[in-house]
Amino acid sequence: MSVTAEVLAKFWLAQQRDTRCGAPMSNSPFPVRPMFANTTKRTRRMMMMVRRCSVGEQIFSVTPSTNHEFDYLGQSTKGDLNLNFDHLDAFGMDGPATLQGPIEEIAWKEAEEAGDLLNDLGISSPSSVRNSSRGIFCSRTLNLRSISAIGYDMDYTLIHYNVKAWEGRAYDYCLENLRSMGFPVDGLAFDPDLVIRGLVIDKDKGNLVKADRSGYVKRAMHGTRMLSTQDVSEMYGRELVDLRKENRWEFLNTLFSVSEAVAYMQMVVKYDEGAISAEICPPDYRGLYKAVGKALFRAHVEGQLKSEIMSKPELFVEPDPELPLALLDQKEAGKKLLLITNSDYHYTDKMMKHSFNRFLPNDMGWRDLFDMVIVSARKPEFFQMSHPLYEVVTGEGLMRPCFKARKGGVYSGGSAQMVENSLDIHGDEILYVGDHIYTDVSQSKVHQLWRTALICQELEEEYSALIHSRGHRATLIELINQKEVVGDHFNQLRLALQRRNTGRPAQTLAATNMDDQELTESMKKLLIVMQRLDEKIAPMLEADGELFNKRWGFLSRAGLWDKSHLMRQVEKYADIYTSRVSNFLHYTPFMYFRSQEQTLAHDSHSYYQARINGSAADNQC
Repeated sequence: MSVTAEVLAKFWLAQQRDTRCGAPMSNSPFPVRPMFANTTKRTRRMMMMVRRCSVGEQIFSVTPSTNHEFDYLGQSTKGDLNLNFDHLDAFGMDGPATLQGPIEEIAWKEAEEAGDLLNDLGISSPSSVRNSSRGIFCSRTLNLRSISAIGYDMDYTLIHYNVKAWEGRAYDYCLENLRSMGFPVDGLAFDPDLVIRGLVIDKDKGNLVKADRSGYVKRAMHGTRMLSTQDVSEMYGRELVDLRKENRWEFLNTLFSVSEAVAYMQMVVKYDEGAISAEICPPDYRGLYKAVGKALFRAHVEGQLKSEIMSKPELFVEPDPELPLALLDQKEAGKKLLLITNSDYHYTDKMMKHSFNRFLPNDMGWRDLFDMVIVSARKPEFFQMSHPLYEVVTGEGLMRPCFKARKGGVYSGGSAQMVENSLDIHGDEILYVGDHIYTDVSQSKVHQLWRTALICQELEEEYSALIHSRGHRATLIELINQKEVVGDHFNQLRLALQRRNTGRPAQTLAATNMDDQELTESMKKLLIVMQRLDEKIAPMLEADGELFNKRWGFLSRAGLWDKSHLMRQVEKYADIYTSRVSNFLHYTPFMYFRSQEQTLAHDSHSYYQARINGSAADNQC
């Protein structure tokens, strides 16, 4: 689809938003302007095209699922908008002949004019959102137009919780349960900065660790005390974090893990102090982890926590007026919307009413958005096997057994396979959006081959921290590069000294005949320079990422250049990832997400060599 056609579709969508059921939406995030105010002649002609199209002119056609192909990136063309040239005469256009000339020049010209059109319409440029903390980032190319159904998790996905409030109360209930079990909890308080998502609990050693993409531990904390680089190297230098060994490693997949991890690390301190007797729990860190997990599980199962949240949702849920509008756009674009959550019906209904109904137009309710709602889904088993299916038949949550789901129904249990069969949509026609890397994203992809999107609300803070850390990181990289140059020179002199000491000639005749004192003096100065550089680099490297978290640094990084273990999981299982579902509003349901180039270690060297060769060729000319 051309840039202009994309813009026309974008304008049509904006017009639909602002004139649903014949009246502008008062809560629309898009400014409503007089239809032809401050517009160019070309803009008015294109707007008329869209208006005529919307009342029956067959200007566009949509590629159906029964007659789609695959483009050069391997993506289905289903849902693509096509231009019917036979109907262009009425608008003074003669099809392809209108766009004759070098396509490279035409593309930039059309993009510029389309940008002017968006500006005339009062619609923000897509690139303004794309290059921001509210962007949607692509790991694997995804044509959203080809997606027939979009499924959503609820907690920390559609419902944007205040982490400190929600996890803080979960922590409080967990500590009360630990107190009733005999654990010493006096004086403890919830510290949300103690942990971040993506860390790994070492249940054998009572440690919390941050690993890089390969599983090497880069930072570690025992109890609430950060370990030195020396301690980390001695403790983990010869082993890797292997998440398949679930009896030892526990990956913090979601923000729901924060309260448990904080409580556990604080209990490790109490255990080391000898304040926890063997009568309370087994005398090891693994037994301690089980006890904390049991206490938190009770907090969820007994229902006091969720009852408190349902009674005062405004204290725990951050409102997002754009979220319901994003889903409404998707629904009106022909997507079937699904809600698949592990939460029970009463909690789901209360939270969705609070977060959605007040922002929907024309007395719509949250149920009107979804073609199917599944509560108590028991993910990840929902994607792995089949469970009995029950239909919720009353507002009070009364259920009855059923064997086949229907459109518009609310159900409990079931399976992903049942969803596919009921909707006659399968595999990569479905996009599932969730916040849990394993339960939502990994398992839906591995078992069902669904396309996947991860919601990671910390991305907004991380993005901002990365922007504000650019100066610090640039200085640090410059220092490391300086040390590398000095180190390369020092190593050559050291090799010359080594060969001379063993009676062998050095690299060159001049190096072999070099005065001993001159050689050692040069080496001594270079060694002092490297030591001074190290003294400056070490604290700067330790401080890298502290704008996000002073203990653990950036969420996505492990060290200055490497990716974290969390980011490796995201890249492996999430086709796209973003901070919140409402970010889809700025991309439209027609977005073609294209993955970026993945750099390799030798890319910088090949680029450097290409520059050298280019300079040499220029000199020869």
